[in-house]
Amino acid sequence: MSAPAGRERDPGLQPERTRLAWRRTTLSSAAVAVLAVKTALHEGPSAPGIAVGALCCLLWAVFLLLAHLRIRALAATPGPSVLGPRHAATAVLCTVALALCGTALVL
Repeated sequence: MSAPAGRERDPGLQPERTRLAWRRTTLSSAAVAVLAVKTALHEGPSAPGIAVGALCCLLWAVFLLLAHLRIRALAATPGPSVLGPRHAATAVLCTVALALCGTALVL
């Protein structure tokens, strides 16, 4: 549905929704990392459990850095800038790898 004649779309809403989405995804990634470490140490520390837990923490830290950079880029410009392919691919890779590591610890 298009905006009525004479009224333009508010460009401030889309960057705000994008910032909130990055924050929400970072928070859920943190929860996965914490639960993965908790699961890895539940029945006593083991080398594979500690390695996967550490990998989850590393993936979360990388995703946190990417999200922080993206949120800062959105705040620095009046209009939303395009997300670069490397940035997007790294964020997707971290998210999928974190989900797989968390799943591996549960199973």
